[in-house]
Amino acid sequence: MAISPPTERIWWKEPIARVELIWIVIAFVWGLVMFSMMIYWHGAGEQNLSSEAYKIKPQAFAQKAQTMIDQYTVRQEGGFPVVRPPVGSDVYLIARLWQWWPILELEKDQSYRLHLSSMDWQHGFSLQPVNINVQVHPGYEMVMKLKPNQSGEYGVVCNEFCGIGHHTMVGRIYVVE
Repeated sequence: MAISPPTERIWWKEPIARVELIWIVIAFVWGLVMFSMMIYWHGAGEQNLSSEAYKIKPQAFAQKAQTMIDQYTVRQEGGFPVVRPPVGSDVYLIARLWQWWPILELEKDQSYRLHLSSMDWQHGFSLQPVNINVQVHPGYEMVMKLKPNQSGEYGVVCNEFCGIGHHTMVGRIYVVE
């Protein structure tokens, strides 16, 4: 049973306790600080990708990728072409059930424009250890600047459930000196 019946009490007309008001002000100020930091770190912290997205037919994207593969394949690895495009060029990576195609070989401390698209379903592109996460949709071409700063093998993982073989959808990007 309530102290005062609801018909006689209107909650927004009730007085706010001083302690509660202090916590509301602290939460509001903290929210403003965090919002300001998101804007600051987007520009100064280089934590968010400034990527581009374009509509494209899957067949057109596959043709762009195949042209790159035909020109710059250096070897085969497990049935996949390993492609080493020139520094500063556009590189293409296709997502399709359940693979990333082809394997890329890039140079350390050099910039590339990475193009991603899916041929079938929505996939998630996660590049480790860089921690880049991008959604890859069929019919769209995601373009982002990529400048690897460590040599070695980078893992490409699909982090968006794409079906029964999702757990096998891993790829590689090699970074060489």
